Amino acid sequence: MRLDRHPIPTILPPHPVPVFLVWSNIANLNVRAMAPEERSRIEKSLLRKLDARCSYFVIIYILNYLDRNNIGAARLKGLQDDLKLDDTQYATCLSILYVGYILMQVPSNMFINRIPRPSLYISVIMLIWGLISTLTGMVKGFGGMVAIRFLLGFVEAAFLPGALLILSKWYTRRELTKRNAILFCGNLISNAFSSLVGAGVLSNMDGVLGHRAWRWLFYIEGAATMFVAVCAAFILPDLPTNSRGFTEEELLVAQLRMTEDVGEADSDSANMGIFDGLIMVVKDWKVYLMMLTFTAYTLGLSFNAFFPTLTGTLGFGYVPTLLMSAPPWVFACIFSLINAWHSDRTQEKFGHIVGPICMGLVGFVISMATLNTAARYVALFLQAGSYAGFIVFYSWISSSFPRPPAKRAVALAMINAFSQLGNVAGSYVWDLKENGYRKSYGIVTAMFGITIVGCWVIRMVLVNQNKKLALGEESAWEVHDDVANQTARVEELKSEGADLKPQQIGFRYLV
Repeated sequence: MRLDRHPIPTILPPHPVPVFLVWSNIANLNVRAMAPEERSRIEKSLLRKLDARCSYFVIIYILNYLDRNNIGAARLKGLQDDLKLDDTQYATCLSILYVGYILMQVPSNMFINRIPRPSLYISVIMLIWGLISTLTGMVKGFGGMVAIRFLLGFVEAAFLPGALLILSKWYTRRELTKRNAILFCGNLISNAFSSLVGAGVLSNMDGVLGHRAWRWLFYIEGAATMFVAVCAAFILPDLPTNSRGFTEEELLVAQLRMTEDVGEADSDSANMGIFDGLIMVVKDWKVYLMMLTFTAYTLGLSFNAFFPTLTGTLGFGYVPTLLMSAPPWVFACIFSLINAWHSDRTQEKFGHIVGPICMGLVGFVISMATLNTAARYVALFLQAGSYAGFIVFYSWISSSFPRPPAKRAVALAMINAFSQLGNVAGSYVWDLKENGYRKSYGIVTAMFGITIVGCWVIRMVLVNQNKKLALGEESAWEVHDDVANQTARVEELKSEGADLKPQQIGFRYLV
């Protein structure tokens, strides 16, 4: 493959601009025919570099969840007693985080979709939330804890939808679920890792320099987050049009892959305004179906924040309890990777979401039906495994709103933000502690049932839309002339003089 002397710029204008502005440079490229073996070599090199750099998202997600959920481990070693919090106040401290989380997600993703250096943005917000997490160790009462948790959620909100958006700009629909699963392993590993870190800090740091052990937990984990944040600015990728560390050929192939995936360049039209993506999402009723379904799913998974407490019902001390909280999440991580890999291989979503949910339902029923220690511990493994479907659902969102990127960015953020209402409600669901939380388990069982029904409805809607696409009765998205021209130019990379297929022909929603 040979390029002329007009390279793609590696640095975009310093002010926020839509991604489409860079595509004008592609029109100046004189690209000769690319042999299949050359394309394969470049693509393998691209994915190898990309996977290595995107794996850093896993480390960030581990710290994201550590900083969010370490309050659960701190509770076991005196946080609630030292701050004189009753159970309702403690639940409020948990739920207020999701208020800030909900408020910030959509504006943040609208912003990150329009900036040239999303890696720098994520690095800065991570540095800020690490500082906030560190300051949590200095809180003296209920009011301070509520304020600091709200701010933590407000800043942390930018990470997950932003990371999902960046991944969706680089990986095709056939690759995305597995990569999302690797990302979410950061979530699952953090549930295991936080228990181990908590056990070490809480059992050895009490009284050091006059501070309680639970305060040291926030100091140590917050400092680790700030260190990782600085490195993120140099490691994370940006966009397929300008990311550093890739060759020109690799960036061009990255753009070609995304164009081939759905039949249109992954670019916003020059005529799109700041709020057009939001308007398109509001008008698409598939979004509301996914919002309600995902919220029920999130409420069903609310046991996550109380996992050390639920493990504590087995009757062991706080250190054994924390150590026993780790293995179920290791199992969940392995199972999620297998489930995501198979979903990508079969290009099927519904069964790979509902299957893990049914596993979780079995765990809930066991927890409600018996107080036997061994059975309840096995049930915790099954409950943790239900996260595997949650991961597939995220890729279902991305594949259901593939173009334009502005719409996909808002859809990811809005569905994820609304679903946090499930976490807000979940903070109070687990107040019903009598008889081993049987009433609480009854509520999350009902939520999983609603999730299954919602997924079935979504599947039927997408199947119906696929039939209309096959008959030519509707389009998956509106086609803009400037994006169509960009698509045609990138398609020329396939082979010189190749006939271009009309856009959206062959595109089908994944079900």
